[in-house]
Amino acid sequence: MKRKGFIFDLDGVIVDTAKYHFLAWQKLANSIGVEFTHEQNEQLKGVSRVKSLEKILNWGTITLETAEFNALMSKKNEDYLQHIEKMDASEILPDVPRILELLETQNQGIALGSASKNAKVILQKVNLIQKFSAIIDGNGVTKGKPDPEVFLNAAHALSVEPKDCIVFEDATAGVKAANAANMISIGIGDASILHEADYVFKDFTEISSDFIQELIKK
Repeated sequence: MKRKGFIFDLDGVIVDTAKYHFLAWQKLANSIGVEFTHEQNEQLKGVSRVKSLEKILNWGTITLETAEFNALMSKKNEDYLQHIEKMDASEILPDVPRILELLETQNQGIALGSASKNAKVILQKVNLIQKFSAIIDGNGVTKGKPDPEVFLNAAHALSVEPKDCIVFEDATAGVKAANAANMISIGIGDASILHEADYVFKDFTEISSDFIQELIKK
């Protein structure tokens, strides 16, 4: 059986930490007098912390000195970490463990490819860290999605060619990155938003074991 590389984004794919990002960004935005909606939050999905703050400042037409900018980034991360400190295995999204187990039994390469700098902490909290043979996160890349760097690094860490990798993503930026890396892209979420993906499923409950087997055989 061919060994493929299955690369998972974290936020919104394995766990729903997106809600915690929203709360932390909303608190930050409101503190500097900027309204922050769920629609705006969609634009921050899969985007680095620096780029996210730049967008918020842009919406409020606010310019900050570097020191103030960095202080706000730190504050956002502190708020976010307070939320994830309370996480446990109950926060894993439906059927993610089933898919991971299946890939493990088939001796497939399993990696994480996430912009999150807190990825390892979260995976430990939800007790999934041992399932991943490679973890590429925001600490190990210089370019954020839609640049394919994170996924190409994951493929390299798994010793699998990019064309033999499959990426699970919930954000447009991530789907673009997977496509740019010449990998099969699977969108998890809303098909109207993730229409550039090769396949789209609402969540992992819609992904059958047969579908995974077909991907391995391709």
